[in-house]
Amino acid sequence: MTTSSQPRTAILQALDRLVEVVAALRHPETGCPWDLQQTHKTLVPYVIEEAYEVVDAIHGDDTEHIAEELGDLLLQVVLQAQVAQDEGTFDLQVVADGIADKLIRRHPHVFGDVAVDSVDEVHRNWEKIKAEEKGEPHNPHQLAPKLRKYNRTLPPLLAATKISQKAAKAGFEWDSVDGVWEKFHEELDEFRTAIAHEPQENQLAELGDLLFTLVNIARWHGLDASEALQTTNRRFIQRFEQVENQSDRPLTDYSGEELEALWQQAKAHLKQSG
Repeated sequence: MTTSSQPRTAILQALDRLVEVVAALRHPETGCPWDLQQTHKTLVPYVIEEAYEVVDAIHGDDTEHIAEELGDLLLQVVLQAQVAQDEGTFDLQVVADGIADKLIRRHPHVFGDVAVDSVDEVHRNWEKIKAEEKGEPHNPHQLAPKLRKYNRTLPPLLAATKISQKAAKAGFEWDSVDGVWEKFHEELDEFRTAIAHEPQENQLAELGDLLFTLVNIARWHGLDASEALQTTNRRFIQRFEQVENQSDRPLTDYSGEELEALWQQAKAHLKQSG
């Protein structure tokens, strides 16, 4: 892919300006006290937060908002690199060169003479090259290392979805969705028993089993569990806000019946308006 020199020059100038701004914020004598206090670890919550805000902007289909949130996420990359540069470990050039080199290595069908016939073949080549880079034996049938990585690096609900998808693709799957529903009712009964009679450690384990089964039910029906929960969270907040708007005193002063009535009114109002 090629671009004209003028737009590319403008992009590089904009990136260079951002790097200079961040460097100024981290200047030991004239920089911002907050920025100077930051480390790789203290910035972790902001990396996660900004990534989720990018996702939210994309779901909102607002290009201006997407661009703004991508800028906030880019700031986190540049700031992390500046912290490393100040510590003498690496800098943004190392980060950019590293990812560019990785993309070239892992796309030999684009930057080399390897021919591929499908997206699946692209994925297989990617995993093989990745294993070679790490000096690990490449076993396309061994999923456990990848599943452990999902569990270690992704939010739990997304990790459960990815783990179940990969396991199912490898053949670790129910014969039909009826089997998944049977498993759900089995796990629900076990969770109820644990809540009634067992220690908290067992309760947590059974709750996890129940949630994981729900993720599998969602997968069987082509549903995204993370998106479903996020939508429910959003809908609950909208209704709760409406309840607060309808109330004339603290919610703690309302009876359960009164709160239920307010909730149903909020639900009806939002249904009519939306």
